[in-house]
Amino acid sequence: MKKFRGKKRYFRNLWRETTAEPSDVEFGKEGWFNLWHTHLDFYGYGNNSLKIRREHIKAHIALYNHLSEKLSTLGKPYQLWMEFVEEDASLDSVNIHTPNPAEDNFPLTIANVDWDCPVPKFFKGLINLNELNVGHYKQESTNSYFIQSKNNGVKL
Repeated sequence: MKKFRGKKRYFRNLWRETTAEPSDVEFGKEGWFNLWHTHLDFYGYGNNSLKIRREHIKAHIALYNHLSEKLSTLGKPYQLWMEFVEEDASLDSVNIHTPNPAEDNFPLTIANVDWDCPVPKFFKGLINLNELNVGHYKQESTNSYFIQSKNNGVKL
């Protein structure tokens, strides 16, 4: 494994992404989203270290909170959630979905999510279980964790 150089600059830029104002195109110029998502750890640096993974999880949570504030003024139903894939940090994402003209797929429902799962160790101390639900979804080769607000938005 190569040494992670430029870590300070990388994380400074990462945190900038969590508070940047999205452009009209990115934030639904027409007022809708069809499974829009973004990956903050696009290159999977979190796979190399729990410390780096947790820093990315914190950034995803900050972006989630920022988008939650924005969506509260949208004036229509929405789904907002985070997905963390245990085996691959590059697949971690923040997702937005609303009713949209592209497809008749709102609200999105994902079957077989265990909303009473134990919280994995990489979330310990980061997830406020009084405000957020954590659900586990087992696919053939991956374990995904869905996190969404208990109080805002339409549930998955």
